[in-house]
Amino acid sequence: MDWNYFILALGIAAAGYFIGEGLKNFKRPDVLDSLDDDDYELINERDVHYFMGISKEDAKSLIQEHPDIPHILINGKVYYPKAQLREWLMNLGMEQQK
Repeated sequence: MDWNYFILALGIAAAGYFIGEGLKNFKRPDVLDSLDDDDYELINERDVHYFMGISKEDAKSLIQEHPDIPHILINGKVYYPKAQLREWLMNLGMEQQK
């Protein structure tokens, strides 16, 4: 029975800690906005089709047809900068409409 109270007290203490940490930035929305900044996020080659919203086969075909797609080679692996890829796709869509 004593262990149950100990575990309950530990849980309440942990909840208090996490709530307190969350309230530190409550009045500072500028800090939270910087967390959403994904300009420097990289997308792995195997996951790029999720970002584009197309099938894996279509993504491979698109990448082969357009070698100018922005990418970075790190340690033999291909990564796509999220912001640059988004801009490139928007420009590609604009070119297709012309």
